[in-house]
Amino acid sequence: PDAMPDSLDTLQSLTSLTVHNATVALEQGLDAIRSGQTKFDLRNIKAVDSAAVSVMLTWQRAAQDAGGVLELKNLPNNLKNLTKLYGVCSLVSSTLSADDCASAGGHAERSPSDLHHH
Repeated sequence: PDAMPDSLDTLQSLTSLTVHNATVALEQGLDAIRSGQTKFDLRNIKAVDSAAVSVMLTWQRAAQDAGGVLELKNLPNNLKNLTKLYGVCSLVSSTLSADDCASAGGHAERSPSDLHHH
């Protein structure tokens, strides 16, 4: 198992990131950032909406204010698609390639060579 169980656990309990729990999720993330954690594992999030983007952007600012860099890991595809839709790929630049971000500008047609990481 992972030698640092605490580093990614804080947000693994989150199963959604929507308007309904945005405030709770936001607080959870901010608490984690204040305690020095900047890597969040979002693999368990099943439901997302536009609120997810605001939450992640707020986390990112908080991490930067704390002198850290927010890293979001294992984003489900629906969450990745949201970040593309809103043009906030910088949020997940550690998990997405530049090509993924470029496709946000309405260039939906990707050549097969760009899809090798799916």
